[in-house]
Amino acid sequence: MSQHRARKRFGQHFLTDPGVIDAIIAAVAPRAGEIIVEIGPGRGAITRLLAERAGALHAVELDRDLAARMRREFAAETNVSIHEADALSFDFGALGTSLRIVGNLPYNISTPLLFHLLEYRDRIHDMHFMLQKEVVDRMAAGPGSKTYGRLSIMLGCHFQIDALFDVDRLAFEPPPDVTSSVVRLVPLPAGSYAIDDEERFSRLVAQAFSQRRKTIRNSLRMLVDEAGLRAAGIDPGLRPEAISIADYVRLANTLE
Repeated sequence: MSQHRARKRFGQHFLTDPGVIDAIIAAVAPRAGEIIVEIGPGRGAITRLLAERAGALHAVELDRDLAARMRREFAAETNVSIHEADALSFDFGALGTSLRIVGNLPYNISTPLLFHLLEYRDRIHDMHFMLQKEVVDRMAAGPGSKTYGRLSIMLGCHFQIDALFDVDRLAFEPPPDVTSSVVRLVPLPAGSYAIDDEERFSRLVAQAFSQRRKTIRNSLRMLVDEAGLRAAGIDPGLRPEAISIADYVRLANTLE
């Protein structure tokens, strides 16, 4: 695909390093018959490699110029569909089931996009994303870590999260200001965390980390008292980052 100048408003950093491209394809390992969804294909660094191996490829691209170029590039490929759309509002559920989602995600929308994709978790087989390393560290963090927080919990209660490898900034054109990482998310078996009310659970976790330097007693004082925390097996003197996903689920399930 011909060159396209990166647009800052879209947070575009195009992957150009052949070694990193090969490593991503190896990690995804697309196979015949599978439905691959690529978010933000950009200049198409991995698009053709995915299309050659998958049963069907859906590319979701916001930049209309890039979408038009990709439609021309893949006009003869019957298994490739180009969707000119904003991934933040795109209906991924319309593409089928057992989706394998891949993308070099713009750093400025990565967290809201991950939360949007949570809505389609029952249709997802796995996801592989290039993200800012800081975000991947937060996603994969466990209790007690300084990076453990809302993102760790809200994704970790539904997905197994594995950081695969880091990517140097010079692998991109133009280079971003930060190191990137590739991460894999695989849905956990149904019922791994028995959350009674997803919305209530989300509110609880958001409130807990709204003032993460405070104890859980203080950060959740408007939702539950000290006795309620102890009844759920939680030490009121702990800080939010010291509490496990299972404990947050148990506490949320006790609230009305």
